[in-house]
Amino acid sequence: MKVLVTGAAGFIGSNLCEALLARGDEVIAVDNFNDFYDPGRKHANVAGYREHPSCIFAEADITDAKTIANLFETHRPDATAHLAAYGNVRYSIGRAPLYTDVNIVGSINVLEAARKNDCNRFVFASTSSAYGNTEQLPFLETDPANLPLAPYPASKKAIEVMGHTYTNLHDMNFTAVRFFSVYGPRGRPDMMPFMVTDRIYRGEPIILFDAGRMKRDWTYIDDIVSGVILALEAELGFEIINLGRGEPVLMSDFVSVVEGLIGKPAILETPDAPPSEPKVTFANIDKAQQLLGYSPRTQVEAGLEKLWHWYRDEVANG
Repeated sequence: MKVLVTGAAGFIGSNLCEALLARGDEVIAVDNFNDFYDPGRKHANVAGYREHPSCIFAEADITDAKTIANLFETHRPDATAHLAAYGNVRYSIGRAPLYTDVNIVGSINVLEAARKNDCNRFVFASTSSAYGNTEQLPFLETDPANLPLAPYPASKKAIEVMGHTYTNLHDMNFTAVRFFSVYGPRGRPDMMPFMVTDRIYRGEPIILFDAGRMKRDWTYIDDIVSGVILALEAELGFEIINLGRGEPVLMSDFVSVVEGLIGKPAILETPDAPPSEPKVTFANIDKAQQLLGYSPRTQVEAGLEKLWHWYRDEVANG
């Protein structure tokens, strides 16, 4: 299988590219190395696979429609894993134009290029944040998810809706995979797992909303990558599928595990949660299990140990 991966230098994208190459696939890896966080971290993410003989790396921006179209025309991928986006719920507040330009217009550029070049398997990285403050637990894909709490999840929901249009009009197999609180080695520095680890290690304060009473469905990176690959192999028409672990964890417990691994106590600040933050995320993964054979394997304690070892070796002592 030849797969075009956008966001290939990011946390999930780089792990996905390595996994695809390891199993013998060809990869067209696309990233623009923007400064949303340190580009040096992104270059380090791709160092292990960029020169792989089955990888073509293109430094390109998804908002550049002509360049994206040329990549599809030149390389004719069998499938697309569209991961490129501006992330972070809280950062998106007040930045709706930026998230519209990149996450919506940029995604349409990728969809159009795929459509015009008969690349009819399209996996879109969506988010559990699309559910907002739903009262239905665990989160189920049949929830309308029409009340996102910030521009980031709103932009993702917009492309899910557009994906249905492409399936309806152009016979595209469009699968939106809603990621739940992904963590692990190479995690973004603006994401909670990295921040907790980094600040405990450095003895800096951590903001823990509602004194850690919020819950998140932490899902290890390897499980997410396996779900994306299963979705790339499937031809399901239009589907929205949760990729989580299905076991929400109290944030206070999450921090306690990291404290134990590092051997240092956290310095906590515990304000009320902002309106952009749901109290809980909790994936119903029945659909992923039934349609994809998805089976998350990594317990939070084991996953956080791997994150800590990576941080210690590559960040703290790198």
